[in-house]
Amino acid sequence: MNDDLKIALNLGPIDQVGFVVANLDEAIARYQPLFGEFTLMDAPDMDWLYRGRRENSSLRLAFAKSGDIEIELIEWLDGGTPHKEFLDQGREGMHHLRFRVENLDEKVKAAEEIGYEAIWIKRFADNLAAAYLERKGDPLIIELFENTGE
Repeated sequence: MNDDLKIALNLGPIDQVGFVVANLDEAIARYQPLFGEFTLMDAPDMDWLYRGRRENSSLRLAFAKSGDIEIELIEWLDGGTPHKEFLDQGREGMHHLRFRVENLDEKVKAAEEIGYEAIWIKRFADNLAAAYLERKGDPLIIELFENTGE
């Protein structure tokens, strides 16, 4: 990860590693010996701002832990998302790193000032939001996650 981003955003430690997988059930069977039991979650009909337009998408998710790091497995089901782009490129595997932030809007603005673009963003509630950021020429997506209601 670019040191400019970590410094500009005053980011703490990584708290999640996200993997995009073609088949969630197969991925759970493959990764459960490494990460332990997964918790499943369906995310159907979610409305996101994706590359400047509203997009409805559906995903299947699974979560496990490795120490303090959450492991997220993501199976794309429908709609335009960064996960579908990843799969369409013939890729599967590590997709993004997540960092928790106090103020998502402020951190996204700071990231944009150093060349990142928010490509997938959603505010779920006043204190709950997420954004995926990408930078030209860098295949790694950074997720910023605000959850100040915990």
